[in-house]
Amino acid sequence: MSAADLARLQFAATTGVHWLFVILTMGLVPLVAVMHTHAAYTRDPARRALRERMTRFWGQLYVINYAVGIVTGLVMEFQFGLSWSGLSKFAGNVFGAPLALETLIAFFAESTFLGMWIFGWGRLRRSVHITLIWLVALTAYASAYWIMIANGFMQHPVGHEVRDGVAYLTDFGALLTNSNALLALLHITLAALTTGGLFVAGISAYHFARRTKDSELFRGSLRLGVVVAAVSSFFVIIAGTMQLPQIRRTQPMKTAVLENEGVARLQAQLVERHGPGDYVPPQEWLRFSMDLMTVLGNTVSTVTFVAVFLLWRNWLVRLRPLACLMTALIPLPFVASVAGWVVREVGRQPWIVYGELKVEDALSPVGRTSLMVSCALFIAVFVALAVTNWTLMARFARRGPDATQLGATEPLSEDAPGGDAEERRTVPAF
Repeated sequence: MSAADLARLQFAATTGVHWLFVILTMGLVPLVAVMHTHAAYTRDPARRALRERMTRFWGQLYVINYAVGIVTGLVMEFQFGLSWSGLSKFAGNVFGAPLALETLIAFFAESTFLGMWIFGWGRLRRSVHITLIWLVALTAYASAYWIMIANGFMQHPVGHEVRDGVAYLTDFGALLTNSNALLALLHITLAALTTGGLFVAGISAYHFARRTKDSELFRGSLRLGVVVAAVSSFFVIIAGTMQLPQIRRTQPMKTAVLENEGVARLQAQLVERHGPGDYVPPQEWLRFSMDLMTVLGNTVSTVTFVAVFLLWRNWLVRLRPLACLMTALIPLPFVASVAGWVVREVGRQPWIVYGELKVEDALSPVGRTSLMVSCALFIAVFVALAVTNWTLMARFARRGPDATQLGATEPLSEDAPGGDAEERRTVPAF
């Protein structure tokens, strides 16, 4: 493999693994926020306690995923300097600000709000505590917005001019409203909600298949997860279709490869415009990934739509094969979303900034041996973190609410700050 291939493999592998954490974080945190809000404003003490247990159970799984995932995110932006200094030199003036804002939001604001939420059980007023988890959700999506602004510029560069081989920002508003970024963000948001909803529904169904004693807790979780997954998976297909005219206009070669029409004609036009070179992206990768994403997306949408009706009279939980099917569907949104990223990123090859900077011109002057070592180390560490994450999550998911350590409680006296007779003091043990 060439140095460019090694650098691409390293970035693709680390980004792909990191994305598995991100999509679950984005999809699960709104559901946890809804559960917490519902629990806090339920007047019946018994139902309130039940919903609080539900919040803490799913909240713990979210925190595990976030904590391990934040480690994988730390190294992502360092690779721009490590392997892609040419990209930083060309476009750093344009997308440096969005990347910096994404870092500030994800690693400072979001982490701060989450930490306060974790250690705020029983110590903060109810309204403040709920506000914190909604701020965590808001900052998660704000972080996604800024990273998509940077990625959208690479897909469809706008709001800039090139002087002496360097891009300079001329229209910040155009950068922030890049249609490529906004449509992709909508698609990703719906895909994340589908992932989070199916994750909650699948684990809940798993406990019903095991005839769990916490049937009421998982019944509410199953209902919420199935409905969210069904609605979001329907609209994620629509959001994906909305991107096709924009891709056809800004990246015609990607469309030509997917439709298997006009590839040779576009290749000749691009050679005439940009000089000799191969401007056709890997066709097998592109078509396979597109078909895989489409098939899995339609499968999830169809099954969750039917599952909504199976909730009536509890057919979804009474019939064990159906509950096992819901659990088996958990990996599908993850695979579909990674396939979607392959379509988005591989489809713009050989450009790293479409039409303006090629991948080979963005590579850092790093030796092949150094890239081989760093590639092997990065991939090994990321795979280890992913295995650790899913092992921990599977362990706590199987054990159920009784093993939840987030917000472990003891009685709270009425005169404690922020407490009342129905509230409890939290001893954060997670």
